[in-house]
Amino acid sequence: MRKYVCDVCGWVYDPQKGDPDNGVPPGTAWENVSDDWKCPICGVGKEDFSLVKE
Repeated sequence: MRKYVCDVCGWVYDPQKGDPDNGVPPGTAWENVSDDWKCPICGVGKEDFSLVKE
């Protein structure tokens, strides 16, 4: 599964880890993260994330 990085603060969404503190269980693909989810560090939405180039 692909990782995404916040364009504002640099926090990386890793689907293997998810964001359980904010209701996203480990193993959740980016496409399945709710559209109203916010970055846990700076609070921006999914539209402010970019695919991590590996």
